[in-house]
Amino acid sequence: MTECKQQHNPEECTKMIVPVRDALEILNGKWKLPIILSLTFGAKRFKQISKDINGITDRMLSKELKDLEVNQLVKRTVHDTFPPTVEYAITEHGKSLEKMITELRNWGLEHRKQIMGNN
Repeated sequence: MTECKQQHNPEECTKMIVPVRDALEILNGKWKLPIILSLTFGAKRFKQISKDINGITDRMLSKELKDLEVNQLVKRTVHDTFPPTVEYAITEHGKSLEKMITELRNWGLEHRKQIMGNN
């Protein structure tokens, strides 16, 4: 954001805004980050993820997992068992979000203090 302020150049601001918008497009909604967080603790089956995330429906979880898989943040593995076992895991690309998620968590904690008057 400093670049936009210092240069007052609309092209530079656009260069900064577009990738942020792209990231928000991929991670939008209230479920994608909780799913990614659930998988940072290891590969899980569908029902295990569902239990980790209070309030998500199976239909929504399925949709969000597909979106995350398309964006290469989550990998779906079907094991050759009877019946077939499906497992989801975070990819290396998905792990690259760790720093950003930590920063969001820290900001959220500070924001909560600010709003609640505990600053």
